[in-house]
Amino acid sequence: MIPTLLTVALPIATTWAEEQEALILRDGVALTNHQCFDAHLVGVKEPQRIRMLKVDRIPVPTHPVLAKANELVGLVTPRTAGITFGHGIYIRADLWDNRPLVVHELVHVGQYDRYGSVHAFLKDYLTECLTIGYPNGPLEREAIDRSKAACD
Repeated sequence: MIPTLLTVALPIATTWAEEQEALILRDGVALTNHQCFDAHLVGVKEPQRIRMLKVDRIPVPTHPVLAKANELVGLVTPRTAGITFGHGIYIRADLWDNRPLVVHELVHVGQYDRYGSVHAFLKDYLTECLTIGYPNGPLEREAIDRSKAACD
């Protein structure tokens, strides 16, 4: 079931993620000087391209296939604090000034950069979520560990 779900969901997820990134890049704010420093600290090469958007709640995909995949993975829930799409980051308003959260999401920006595209990153990230489970996959663990190290 997992390979079939991923095969069906990945193109839809990629389109949705790219739409979210475009919205954040259009409406979001640039990083502060301190956040740019943190971005460099965790390996982001072009922090000036990043935008963050403050939201009351992280948007949940409504497409039936993505909604089912999200249900299985539990990636976006009412408790989700932040999520990254390429160079766009959603941060929940009540956690806007939470440095460890922002640094965690900056690590994900660096991962997208390493992968070279939203599609390539999502393929591996979602595979890890569906097979290993969120938040135990290597990409999520890297974000957890690197943000912890940067903020300690």
